[in-house]
Amino acid sequence: MSILQVEGAKDICIELNSMSKSHNMPGWRMGMLASNAQFVQWILKVKSNIDSGQFKPMQVAAVAALNNSEAWHDEMNISIYRNRRNKAEAIMQQLGCVYDEKQVGMFLWGKIPDTYKDSGELADKVLYDAKVFITPGFIFGDKGKRYIRISLCASEAMLEQALKRIEEM
Repeated sequence: MSILQVEGAKDICIELNSMSKSHNMPGWRMGMLASNAQFVQWILKVKSNIDSGQFKPMQVAAVAALNNSEAWHDEMNISIYRNRRNKAEAIMQQLGCVYDEKQVGMFLWGKIPDTYKDSGELADKVLYDAKVFITPGFIFGDKGKRYIRISLCASEAMLEQALKRIEEM
């Protein structure tokens, strides 16, 4: 539901949405802004001094993504991302990490075992010994020091290969 559906919201609200997770476009920096004409003009004035807009082929791809069918979204969310999530969970288990099974999103976060001083130590071990990069949580701030993050944007085959390398480590 859009906040702008609430009566009077257009007078005081700006809605921002990203296509990152909803349309499988992480890192593309594609999204939308909706509000009243005055707010949009103010934002465009600032934005026009920051950049010159998105690369046109990315805009065309975003338009195509907005036309995805409900079946496409179902397949991505129910089948493809579920399978990737299963592989990421297996990697976490192999590394001895604990994670919340109720997590949602494009990343799986896991708390590292106490045998490692921090997430950087575990990430380095996996990188050098298994040739697999896992994001150490400390790069997101102090609260991530004891966590690693696995992206579900990687293909199932890539996650399977990472799991095999970690198992052999």
